[in-house]
Amino acid sequence: MIFVTLGTQDKPFDRLLKQLDKMIINKEITDKVIVQAGLTDYHSDNMELFDFLTNEEFEELLNRANVIITHGGVGTIIAAVKLQKIVIATPRLKIYKEHTNDHQVEIIKKLSNEGCIIPLWDLNDLKHALDQSKEFTPKPFVSNTNKIIEFINNFIQNN
Repeated sequence: MIFVTLGTQDKPFDRLLKQLDKMIINKEITDKVIVQAGLTDYHSDNMELFDFLTNEEFEELLNRANVIITHGGVGTIIAAVKLQKIVIATPRLKIYKEHTNDHQVEIIKKLSNEGCIIPLWDLNDLKHALDQSKEFTPKPFVSNTNKIIEFINNFIQNN
């Protein structure tokens, strides 16, 4: 099963859903596709779409999914990577009015450079990313939170 998450932004992100729909119709995707679409208004007979899910439903789908395709939202990506899931991440882009800026590009670059996720820069490359996911072993995400807290504590104590 492929779980697609688009977050909760108030801007549409239907580019990804249109590409998925096309690939399902062309039989390039045969897995069941479940989508948390947020405020993206999109209708399809080929995917199971939900606007929003409860935390429990979301976590259940994360756990069940073989592949997670998501926007560049750090929360979803980190949650999936912590579960050692295969994540394909594609950013919402300002040029398409999907976000107010392109910060998701930086998030995806960082996590893909660390080997945690598969980046998807061009939606026309989705088939390649899905093929790549069959051989991909994500590296675990390492949080720097404790190092940051230690740095702040040292700074406060020494100043």
